Amino acid sequence: MSSPQLVIDQARVSFSGFVAVSDLTLSVGQGELRCLIGPNGAGKTTALDLICGKTRLASGAVRFQDKPIHRLSEHAIARAGIGRKFQVPSVFRDLSVWDNLHIGRSARPGVLSNLLSFGQGDDKVEIERLAELVGLENDLKTPAAHLSHGQTQWLEIALILAQNPLLILIDEPTAGMTQQETKKTAELFCGLRGKHTLIVVEHDMGFVRDIAETISVMHQGKLLAEGTIGEIEANQAVRDAYLGSGGIGHA
Repeated sequence: MSSPQLVIDQARVSFSGFVAVSDLTLSVGQGELRCLIGPNGAGKTTALDLICGKTRLASGAVRFQDKPIHRLSEHAIARAGIGRKFQVPSVFRDLSVWDNLHIGRSARPGVLSNLLSFGQGDDKVEIERLAELVGLENDLKTPAAHLSHGQTQWLEIALILAQNPLLILIDEPTAGMTQQETKKTAELFCGLRGKHTLIVVEHDMGFVRDIAETISVMHQGKLLAEGTIGEIEANQAVRDAYLGSGGIGHA
């Protein structure tokens, strides 16, 4: 059995005496789509922050591809192959979808040639591929400011994919989306599984059911439970702390 791609080992994070993450141990395999769920304040976003270097560990370790990364800068962690999508989309609103994706491609480490070949050759093919992947192939000339909320989220996902990361961290991607946009996002994520490793923090349990392979449940900064949808639904501690009697179903 191969080693996990990502390992969080006995991680502890403290803010002014408040312990946000305590003794968190988590391992994620290459190409896996892992859902991270739990009540507000459980430490889910903080867990993503410590993986990408936005938050520093008080103790413990984070290893990626069998190498410790918890002392690296955010930039160095990104270059190692970890991409992060935050809750609020970060796109160039005054630029078209095409120009956004060109900039995303040009920012790839070592791909300086793209800066000299605006929208030509391989760059053009790759931009069109990324746009089609996220359903924006008919909106390449549209300014990002004119996209719907869901489309803006998809554009940011495409910008992350332009960097070709090994691991993508995604925080509440369906917040504010319509039901149709949520369904399309689930299809997108399922299509990315295997090609990339994804860790998705999400409160929409219907969406979690649609995409989850393994679910990790956090509560009060710790890992409360881990398993398949059926195992998590049957876990009494998880029901008491988060799911209640409803289980993981479509809202």
